[in-house]
Amino acid sequence: MASPVLDPAPTRCRVVMAPNHYIKDQPTIFLSGSIDAPPATWQSLLTAALSHLPVTILNPHRADWDSSWREEIDFPPFNEQVNWELDAMEAADVVAVFFNPTSPAPITLMELGLFARGKKMVVACPKGYWKRGNVQIVCQRFGVEVVDNVGELADRVVKLLGDLGAMKES
Repeated sequence: MASPVLDPAPTRCRVVMAPNHYIKDQPTIFLSGSIDAPPATWQSLLTAALSHLPVTILNPHRADWDSSWREEIDFPPFNEQVNWELDAMEAADVVAVFFNPTSPAPITLMELGLFARGKKMVVACPKGYWKRGNVQIVCQRFGVEVVDNVGELADRVVKLLGDLGAMKES
């Protein structure tokens, strides 16, 4: 018999990594932001904070990503990745965004511009991010909440899911 002390806590969330197919049968959260090097990434911290919830987390990180890939529309793996991300952001109930101060994150800035109007975005933008003022102004304009860290981001994701009616009482 396994020890309850040593067994990991049960998880209710499902994590889908790009470019895998997913079924939208529960609330979904897309992780938009810089792709950090393991072991501790903002994505893993946020996923751990939400693991007790019945949600699907759509993570654009791709284990097989090859930095030699051409970032061109006619290069199939790149095209597949970008389209997976766009489709996942459109399908998500919440887009959780993290601007890491150590990364310029130009794609994340573009994603902010594309989806800020949709009222389904929560942003963490710590002090030190090079375009923090721009992020704050865009978010203020479109009523997107900005927080300072991943812990606050997790709290706001849960609140937004509730506000949108995506979380049902279980």
